[in-house]
Amino acid sequence: MTPSYTATIGLEVHVQLRTASKMFCGCGVEYGAPPNARVCPVCLGLPGALPVMNEEALRKTVLTGLMLGCSIPEVSKFDRKNYFYPDMPKNYQISQYDLPLCSGGAVVLHDAAYPRDAQREIAVHDKAVPLVRIHLEEDVAKSTHFETTTGIDFNRAGTPLMEIVTEPAIDSPEEAFAFLTALKQILEHGGVSDADMEKGQLRCDCNVSVAPVGARELGTKIEIKNMNSISGVRRALAYEIARQIGIVSAGGALQQETRRWDDDSGQTQLMRIKEMAHDYRYFPDPDLLPVRTARWVGEAWASMPELPAARRARFAGEYGLTDYDAGVLSAESMLGDWFERAAEGAAKPKLIANWVINDLLSALSAASRTLVECPVQPAQLRALAQLVDDGKVNLSQAKEVFAAMFESGRDPVEIVKERGLEQVSDLGEIEGFCDEVMAANPKPVADYRAGNAASVNFLKGQVMKRSKGKANPKVIGEILERKLAG
Repeated sequence: MTPSYTATIGLEVHVQLRTASKMFCGCGVEYGAPPNARVCPVCLGLPGALPVMNEEALRKTVLTGLMLGCSIPEVSKFDRKNYFYPDMPKNYQISQYDLPLCSGGAVVLHDAAYPRDAQREIAVHDKAVPLVRIHLEEDVAKSTHFETTTGIDFNRAGTPLMEIVTEPAIDSPEEAFAFLTALKQILEHGGVSDADMEKGQLRCDCNVSVAPVGARELGTKIEIKNMNSISGVRRALAYEIARQIGIVSAGGALQQETRRWDDDSGQTQLMRIKEMAHDYRYFPDPDLLPVRTARWVGEAWASMPELPAARRARFAGEYGLTDYDAGVLSAESMLGDWFERAAEGAAKPKLIANWVINDLLSALSAASRTLVECPVQPAQLRALAQLVDDGKVNLSQAKEVFAAMFESGRDPVEIVKERGLEQVSDLGEIEGFCDEVMAANPKPVADYRAGNAASVNFLKGQVMKRSKGKANPKVIGEILERKLAG
């Protein structure tokens, strides 16, 4: 019998902090700046240049640790991690080794963080993935490989970078997806990072091994690099787990190695063999004193934001939203803020949520716009929902009005008046339409009175046609049913 195998995954997540300047110098952090335009003697590693710590980066790392339930030591220090590579201008990286800023902690995998197609098959709900540590370091330069040469852009070198290391406690590609999604949401809510993977602000290395079910020891660990999307991490892990199982189940042996993910081919590819761990020769950086963390711990507690889990619970309780709606609207802090402004004072916040999730987000996606670029303001969407709730326009008309709002940014009341869309709710006028339709269509009237209740739908349609789509459907139904029963 072929044995079953289980996968074990650990992640190393690198997060660029949202700061105005680099970790140890005053150079600005600017994505998309011309190559090598944001550099100085410190981040270029020139002789005699001395580093000075970025206090905001320290504070935001401590805040991240507290948001994730880490313990913060009283004293932390920086170390030199020595290795030689073209993207390292000093031939060492200022990092942290034995006294990181944060230890322990966990990320909870809530159901909405999983891929939509996997949410019905979650093995452990609200699983807490434990962390080993979070340490702060400086980022390296960016290498761009051409056909025969490689270009190095040192703009990124020295950017404050958190490394968040998990225990090997993730059991599937779907859990890895949920971990990164949940972590990204927390980072954004805390304002510590934009965590945009396309801009390299959140990068992930995956360590994965397979072993027979019930085995006491883990299998051979293989590292996957070059992850540029959360969905890419899921695909890479699914491929790599299947590849490893295929080799060991056929009697082959795996070797410790580093592989890269090629999203175009859908395969991992060998980068290098790891016969033994790197010897980085860590030692305390002689240019940087140890730091006492009490000040930043106090500041972080004072600025602690409402985290996604608390916001999801509040949205469900305060606004009467479903768990799904609350999960979507709290996934990004900016979207949650936008919804709350739209729902402020609304009679039915659930209707606002429906408009945001079903219409606003779809329109933004179709137009390739962000919420910052949204032409519809929260108060305008609230006004549109109120027009529907008051019966002044029907849902079909409201969809038309929303499309016009999204195109022009104009107020819904203005658009309704301009297009003559306001519904007729005058009882006398609608009653007249109903009388005319019943007189002109005796057969559906007789059918209804003979027990065919569906016949009323034809009559409703005729009244709407006679009123040129302006009559209130609810009022039409009430009048017809009263008259037909008489």
